Amino acid sequence: MIKGSQEREAVARLRFDTTGNKPKVPRLDIDRRVRRRDLSHFASVNHTMINSYRFNWTLTLFWLLTMAGTGWASAGIPPLGSLPRAIYTDPPHDARYPARTALLHIPTGKVKINGIAYLAEGPGLHSTAVLLLGLPGDEKDLDLAQAVRRAGWNAIDFFYRGSWGSPGVYRISHCLQDARAVLVYLRAEANAKALGIDTARIVLVGHSMGGWIAVETAAHDHHLAGVALISAADMGVVGAIARARLMKLLPDSMEPLAGVTPELMADELETHAREWRFDRVYKQIDRVPLLVITADDAVRSEGNMLVTAVRARGNRSVTAEHIATDHVYSDRRIALESAVIEWLQSLPR
Repeated sequence: MIKGSQEREAVARLRFDTTGNKPKVPRLDIDRRVRRRDLSHFASVNHTMINSYRFNWTLTLFWLLTMAGTGWASAGIPPLGSLPRAIYTDPPHDARYPARTALLHIPTGKVKINGIAYLAEGPGLHSTAVLLLGLPGDEKDLDLAQAVRRAGWNAIDFFYRGSWGSPGVYRISHCLQDARAVLVYLRAEANAKALGIDTARIVLVGHSMGGWIAVETAAHDHHLAGVALISAADMGVVGAIARARLMKLLPDSMEPLAGVTPELMADELETHAREWRFDRVYKQIDRVPLLVITADDAVRSEGNMLVTAVRARGNRSVTAEHIATDHVYSDRRIALESAVIEWLQSLPR
């Protein structure tokens, strides 16, 4: 028979030690004459312990799932299942038509500016989002470009003349011209075929000054599938700021820009202050699908006024969303990506 002390020793040796090693199953020299009921009792003890471990792991898993659905949400973290899959999941690899990138050299103003195409995997033509940077474009939203690609869209990023290594002289008016040149380039038959671009489904996604460029471009280009504005800055309003204040704001933006000074930029803003206002083009964007995202920043009211005005003109395809963060969405990048991707996926085909 197995004595009581032997039995307790065997059970103790089954437990996990403090180093995390797996338990070693004891090898007992049991007399052949041991009674069947003793072996049954030992097996019962072993089985009870295993079930206990399983129960504890089940409780742990239940707690994790509960936190993912409720506790994390209360901390400002959305449940994983509520996010677009492109935020956290890579698409299946397509060996025949893999995702890829392509360097672009886009003609505009007698030079060729630099760009990069993040091209989605899969055959055929793809919907395409063109990202428009702000002034000077420190936040390039490249995480957004990658998320858009994972969602099955192409994403195009480029640098205006005289910025971030693109040749030429930087002027705000040049940025407008460059955005239009990019669309001409992408719509050219040879380029659209090489890059897999569905020219009927091109949208603009503009951040800060890039939002203003998107609005101005959409006012004159009625073939866009949609326009997304991320904390769009009304440059007409900026141009109306007192010059002394402008001269305090602009110097910090000069470093990555070529051929421009704070004085030259202030002159340009003041000259075009009236014609660059959002309210001059409301009637020209009252049919294009719009996504307007605002943050807790200095341009929030400008985005809200645009939403109100365009809706009042009958545009029923306006989605407005506010994200409580700073101008570059420093701590809400996933929320920003989710808002943009959900809107892209909602656009009519």
